[in-house]
Amino acid sequence: MIAGRRAYALLGALALAWGVLLALLLEQPGYTDAYYYFNAARRLAEGHGLTDPYLWTYFNAPDRLPGPSHTYWMPLQSLIAAASMAIGGATFRAAQVPAVLCYAGLVLVAFGLGERLGARRRHAWVAALLVMFSGFYIPYWVTTDTFALFGLVGALALLALGRATEGRQLRWYALGGALGGLAHLTRADGVLLVLVLAGMAFWRPGPGRWTGGLRAAGVGLLAYGIVMLPWFARNLDVLGTPLPLGGADTIWMRSYDELVRWPPGASASDFLAWGAGPILRSRLEALANNLGTFVAVETWVILGPLALLGGWRRRSLALVRGFALYAAALHFVMTFVFAFPGYRGGLFHSSAALLPFWAALAVVGLDEGIAWAAQRRRWRPAEASAVFNGAAVLLALALTLSALSAKLDGWNDNARFYREIARDLPADVVLMVNDPVALYYQAGLSGVVVPDADPAVVPEIAARYGVTHLLLDANRTAPFGGLFAGEEVRPFLRLVRHYRADTPGRDDDRLLFEIVREGAAP
Repeated sequence: MIAGRRAYALLGALALAWGVLLALLLEQPGYTDAYYYFNAARRLAEGHGLTDPYLWTYFNAPDRLPGPSHTYWMPLQSLIAAASMAIGGATFRAAQVPAVLCYAGLVLVAFGLGERLGARRRHAWVAALLVMFSGFYIPYWVTTDTFALFGLVGALALLALGRATEGRQLRWYALGGALGGLAHLTRADGVLLVLVLAGMAFWRPGPGRWTGGLRAAGVGLLAYGIVMLPWFARNLDVLGTPLPLGGADTIWMRSYDELVRWPPGASASDFLAWGAGPILRSRLEALANNLGTFVAVETWVILGPLALLGGWRRRSLALVRGFALYAAALHFVMTFVFAFPGYRGGLFHSSAALLPFWAALAVVGLDEGIAWAAQRRRWRPAEASAVFNGAAVLLALALTLSALSAKLDGWNDNARFYREIARDLPADVVLMVNDPVALYYQAGLSGVVVPDADPAVVPEIAARYGVTHLLLDANRTAPFGGLFAGEEVRPFLRLVRHYRADTPGRDDDRLLFEIVREGAAP
C-alpha cells in the first residue's frame, strides 16, 4: 500500500479527476434546489445583492418582487458559488468548482476515517472508494446544491467533536462550533451539529463534569455565534429577526403542498385539528421513507447491517459516540418533527455528512463478519476480505452508474420548455408557474409559484406581485386540476395558448392563461 501523504495525494487527484468528469456530464443545475442556489449566486456576482426575483414558496414571502433571498434556505452554497463566479465568470461551470472540491474533500475524509476506525490502510481505501462511488448521491455532488458542501463541513464538524470529546481541549470545541456554524449556514438543520456538540461537552465522567462541560459548551457556542453573526445581522436588517421565522411552521404541515399554501404558513391548531389518525399515518409514512433512505441511499442498499455492526464494535470511541448521537438526532427530527420536508429531501441532503462514517464503519463491520464466518466455514480471512471488499466497491460502482443513467438526461433537459414559452411573451411578464426558480434560470423571467389554494386567490396574488400570466402543467397543485383539465373556467383567466395539444396524453401539455384585471376588456 502507498503510505502517508502520497496516498492522500493520489486519492485526492483521483477524486478530483472523477469529480471533474461528473461535473462535465451535467449541462445545467437540473432541479429546483440547484437552480435556486445558482440563481442567487449569479445575481450576487452580477451586483444584484442577495435578492430573489421570484417566489418558490410563500413562507416568509416579501411584499413585492424582487425580495430578499434565502429566507427559507440558507446562504453559504450561494456565497461560495458567487465567489467562484467572481473569479471564473457567472457560469454554471464556475459555480460547480466549489462542489467538486468539497466532493474530493469528502472522499479524503472517508479515507482518514477508514484508516482511523479500521486501523488498516485497506480499510481507508475501501471507505474512500465507497464514498467516491456513492450510489444515489453521485450526480448530486457536482451540481450547485448543498450536498457536497454540507457533507464536508458536517463531517469535519463531527471529526472535531470526536477530538474535542477525547482530549477535552477547548480549541477542538471552538473548531467544532465554528464548523457547526458553517453547517448551519449551509442548511437550517445544521444547527443540530452545534446542539450535539453542546450535549457531548457534558458526556464526561468524574468531578468537574458540569463546570468543564459548561466551559466547553460555551466555547463551542461562542465560536458558532461568531460564524453566524454576519448572517444574523443581515436578517435583523432585512427581516427584523436573526433567522426567518416561517421555516419552523413546516413542523405543522399536513402535506408537502402546504409549502406553497396561500395564505402562507401552517399552524399548530390546524395540525392538531387534523386528528390523531392522519398525524400518526404521516409519521409512519415518513418513517418508512426515511428507513428506505438509510438502506438504499446512506448505506449502499446492503451495507447497513454491516455499518451498524461496525458502529457497535467501535462504540467506545468518542468519535463514534458523537456521530451516533448526531445520526440518531437527525433521523428523529426528519421523521417525527419535520416529517414532510424531511422525507421529501431533507434527510437525503443532510445525511451527506454521515456518508464517510457509514463507509468506514461498514468496512469495519464487513471484516468483523468475515472473521466470524471464517471460524465457522474455514474461510481464509485475508482472501475472503479481499473478495468481499472488492464486491462492496463493485456494488457502489454499479449503483453509481445506475444513478447517473437515471438522472443525466432528465437533468440536462429539465425545464428547457420555459425558453419556448418565453419567446411568446413580453420581457416584463411575471408568470405564476410550477417552478419559478427554473423559469428564471432558463428564461430570465420573474414568477411566483402556483399556490396550494383555490384558483380564486389568483387575482389577489397577481395584484400583490404584478403577475400577468398563469402557466399550468401536469405538476400543478391539486386545486388547479379542473383548470388544467379544461373542466372549469374562471372569469379572470383567459386561455392564450395550449402547448402540446396535438400530442397524445396530457403529461406534456402546458396551458398559458392571461390574468385579466378587474374592469379590463375580456
